[in-house]
Amino acid sequence: MQKRQHIVAGNWKMNLSYLEGRDLVREITDRLQPTETLVVLAPPFIHLNNIGNIIHGISNIYLGAQNCHWAEAGAYTGEVSARMLASIEVGFVIIGHSERREYFAETDAMLAQKTDAVLAHNMRPIFCCGEKLDVREAEKQEELVSEQLHSGLFHLSPDAFRQVVIAYEPVWAIGTGKTASPQQAQDMHAFIRQLIAEQYGQDIADATPILYGGSCNPSNARELFQQPDVDGGLIGGASLKAADFLAIVNSF
Repeated sequence: MQKRQHIVAGNWKMNLSYLEGRDLVREITDRLQPTETLVVLAPPFIHLNNIGNIIHGISNIYLGAQNCHWAEAGAYTGEVSARMLASIEVGFVIIGHSERREYFAETDAMLAQKTDAVLAHNMRPIFCCGEKLDVREAEKQEELVSEQLHSGLFHLSPDAFRQVVIAYEPVWAIGTGKTASPQQAQDMHAFIRQLIAEQYGQDIADATPILYGGSCNPSNARELFQQPDVDGGLIGGASLKAADFLAIVNSF
């Protein structure tokens, strides 16, 4: 089995002023130790160009966006297209974060279109999937995640799918202080990898990075990342503090 990429992606959500974001990235780049882990910084749109300039030339830090529209251009006030993001060398785009699904009514059909747009501009989607507490308590989490992946991703060709990163979000563990146990995370990540193998074959499944996206922090990252099918994290609150974020990056 080939070695998969380790990825730690920081999702700043709707936080930090322009100057605060600049200072955070400078601290991260100043303190980042040599690592094979791929680091992605996904700030609000106002930061993208400036952060791109700061990280330019650092081989393992990539610029990420938190969202994009599926259309190339048009009358979509307030939206940003994949073409625009690619023009400032964004490398990754988060697609279908649980908060986008919840607060902006994003459907799997919409997310399939967004994924296509991201890939068409040679960026990598970080495709989010996961269940709320009621689904977990009803033990329907595998059924839901399977539907999310089949509807949002499995229309892709094998070559296109090779560019995809998946982030599993137990929605009940985001911003609540709760965390899925390492075994719960591993069980779902293994299930996702099984679905990919059934759709695209074992080689592609073995090569697909699957990130954990539920309240990962410096105290639990190492144990989570030791699980055989957990390849990194999509980090929320802990990505806003350089020391915490770097501690997670160094947890492999």
